[in-house]
Amino acid sequence: MVKAAVIGKDGRTTALRRTLQASSRIGASTVPCLSDWRGGPHEALVEDAVKAAEAQRPDFIFVGPEAPLAAGVVDALAKRGIPCVGPTRALARLESSKAFTRELLSRHAIAGNPEYRTFTSLDGLPSYLRRLGDFAVKPDGLTSGKGVKLSGIHLQSIDEALAYAREVLESHPAVVIEERLDGEEFSLQSFCDGVHVVDMVVVQDHKRAHEGDLGPNTGGMGSYSCEDHRLPFLSEADVRAASAVNAAVARALLRETGERYRGILYGGFMATGQGVRLLEYNARLGDPEALNVLPLLKTDLVDICEAIVQGTLDRVPVEFARRATVCKYVVPEGYPDAPVRGARISLARVPPESDRLRYYYAAVDEQGDSLFLTGSRAIGFVGIGVSLNEAEAIAEEAARAVEGPVFHRRDIGTPDLIAQRCEHMRRLRTP
Repeated sequence: MVKAAVIGKDGRTTALRRTLQASSRIGASTVPCLSDWRGGPHEALVEDAVKAAEAQRPDFIFVGPEAPLAAGVVDALAKRGIPCVGPTRALARLESSKAFTRELLSRHAIAGNPEYRTFTSLDGLPSYLRRLGDFAVKPDGLTSGKGVKLSGIHLQSIDEALAYAREVLESHPAVVIEERLDGEEFSLQSFCDGVHVVDMVVVQDHKRAHEGDLGPNTGGMGSYSCEDHRLPFLSEADVRAASAVNAAVARALLRETGERYRGILYGGFMATGQGVRLLEYNARLGDPEALNVLPLLKTDLVDICEAIVQGTLDRVPVEFARRATVCKYVVPEGYPDAPVRGARISLARVPPESDRLRYYYAAVDEQGDSLFLTGSRAIGFVGIGVSLNEAEAIAEEAARAVEGPVFHRRDIGTPDLIAQRCEHMRRLRTP
């Protein structure tokens, strides 16, 4: 039997705990959360997590969110002889520093980089913005998926872009300016033991708060995956290209640092008219993407975790069910800028969980049988079906049944939105 533990408190970590708990190798024991990790990469939180781990002495710890990785919790636990599914602080720069990732791809001639430059001051930045015309402004650091701003959408002029870059440089070491890409985003997450890379199911996330891809960026309002493990607007060549980038990045990290990346390689990609481009890397499972892939995982997650920490991932046949999934997050009214906090919500009208419907608590406070909003994404509802239409209907029925001051994106996974994605890619790929 195996003792496992997790770090984090969100929908992703809830899904992780439940998937680990379902393993026959866990048995009757629970999978404890060693730290909620509410906050950024703070040293005090590292110490608290290490103390909890030394008391529990798990066989491995799965780190859920990015902040503990950036803080070096994996390094601190390794010194105590406790292995983790999650990279060390140096390797987690793949997410915590966009400049590091762009330069890594450049140095190792890995395909997928857009045109970019890194700035530590405003010197030369205005002329570069003018030369690009359409651009993305990205803080060089963790922003919970809410820091990237695009010209023509969030930034309406060079002056607005300069003002945002100045704001970024007040709190971050650098700002990365990239060409703005036109295409459709998708996520490819892979298990990695430092040498071997095994892909999960391709997923599309929805960052904008409101239907029709309007409103501010969020941590992710929901996502979907298809029964063929592709997406309707992607070709097989697109998926192969993204897979090749993930594998090449693992090799580059090993060559450059001498360290094995043991954890999740999560590439955020964009399919464009000129091929697949890398938008960013994350050093952990995505949220909501984890909620799509973990319910489909047929292989025992404990076996995968052991193989990751032991470097034997090539010996584990990883398999996912051929089902479609749709995740819809219910969030507080006003999210993300001015969310309602402390209000009670009710799931009395929500259908019960089954093999077709899962729900994962995230930013909710459980007090007895009551649930209260704490200001971020509250509950992720995942519909699982033989088709995308079936999965969407299941998720929508559950999400709309929540009572209280909440909303969700009704359009995620719907035929109309999928058709728009496909038409967009058809136009970009037509000579």
